[in-house]
Amino acid sequence: MNDLDLWTIDYGLLTKFGKNILKDNSIIPIYEHEIYIFIASNNANINEKLLQDIFGKPTKNLLVDSQSFNFELLHQDIKYQLFSQGKKSLQNKDSKNNEESYISIFLETLFLSAIALQSSDIHIESLKNSFVIRYRIDGILVQFFRFDIDLFPIISSSLKLFSKLDISQKRIPQNGRFSKKLIEKNFDFRISILPTITGESIVIRILDNQKAFLGLQHIGFCDDVYQSIKKNINFSQGMILITGSTGSGKTTTMYSIINELDKKKKKIITIEDPIEYNIEGIMQVPINEDIGLNYEMVLKNVLRQDPDIIMIGEIRDEYALRIAIQAALTGHLVIATLHTNDASKTINRLLDLGAKPYLIASVLRLIVSQKLIRVLCQDCKEQVIYENKMIYKNVGCVKCNLSGYRGRTIITEYFEFDDVIAKIIKEQQDISQIALHTKYEKINENAFKKVLDGTTSMDEYNLHAI
Repeated sequence: MNDLDLWTIDYGLLTKFGKNILKDNSIIPIYEHEIYIFIASNNANINEKLLQDIFGKPTKNLLVDSQSFNFELLHQDIKYQLFSQGKKSLQNKDSKNNEESYISIFLETLFLSAIALQSSDIHIESLKNSFVIRYRIDGILVQFFRFDIDLFPIISSSLKLFSKLDISQKRIPQNGRFSKKLIEKNFDFRISILPTITGESIVIRILDNQKAFLGLQHIGFCDDVYQSIKKNINFSQGMILITGSTGSGKTTTMYSIINELDKKKKKIITIEDPIEYNIEGIMQVPINEDIGLNYEMVLKNVLRQDPDIIMIGEIRDEYALRIAIQAALTGHLVIATLHTNDASKTINRLLDLGAKPYLIASVLRLIVSQKLIRVLCQDCKEQVIYENKMIYKNVGCVKCNLSGYRGRTIITEYFEFDDVIAKIIKEQQDISQIALHTKYEKINENAFKKVLDGTTSMDEYNLHAI
């Protein structure tokens, strides 16, 4: 099978030969040569007479797999819009007002399609002769559109203008943000631009402000974890760690915890890099390494602000950890994130960062380790038998973009600290012994429960198994 994503499709051929005729016969014209039409289909035995009747000239058939072919057909209308607006931008590039109008429509169409597909990020990547647009949907990158490289500089300049960045600078990384009202909602977009050997890579994070106000009970925690977090965030001092890899939902969990706190009676200060959502009633401090405003400087000064609760976007180094432990020991509740794969490895990570075992045992109250796992589409999932158990598999339909999954949920493992666990850490015993003294459920066990209850598939479980 051939890869359809490698080809730049001339969507103008849809109108030339009739969109409905092509769609009804499952034909995607890629480009027109003087003596033939290059097409894509998922049928090796396609009717040659039919093709001759439609195109009036010989064809060459690119055989592609059914999923990528059907994905292309499913989104052909929106891709045609992007193609048309891109063409108009190039045709009118000498007329500034028209160019700005067409590229603005192009970008708005792009944002709306990404939001409709529930994408978290838009990747716009320049290649040698073309550029590609990819969406991250439920944690998976999916190529959506490919177009002539001549349009890329216009897109790059427009996005830099939106974000108040330097449009003349293409040799150093730039970061910014902008806001837009779309479908009667306000969306924030965070942009990162990185120079590459073929031009620039642009990544736009879509920040849906509603996620900042998501209740802790609505993000997928099982009842044990939810109750444990609720209990421990009400203590006046100590440390709570939310751990996981990049993209595991730690920031969403942090903001959900903020929504559970009494913001009127407590002084809450967050230290973030960057600040994703602005929340009224708390003090949010952005890290800015360019001017020396790093975690070390901010943490040192935050303690002079008489906070009740300090939230740290990420503990990155020994100094940040030392200040965080000091704060937790002196009458503050510290809630922070840390990059580790599971709860037990968190202790080792803290030791690697230079924390003394007796201090870890004294300040830690709770460790929650989390990952995000895709949820089966409720409209198309099918039952199968696995080791004499009834489970579900992904199938794919229009509502889930043919993937078989729609949305993600959290899988977790956690443990609360008590005298037994504190003694294990102080005496530097084998950390794995902690599991024997708690109702500790490993993250794989939590994930497998979600297979058995029909939330996710065995394939998704295997993908995330540690």
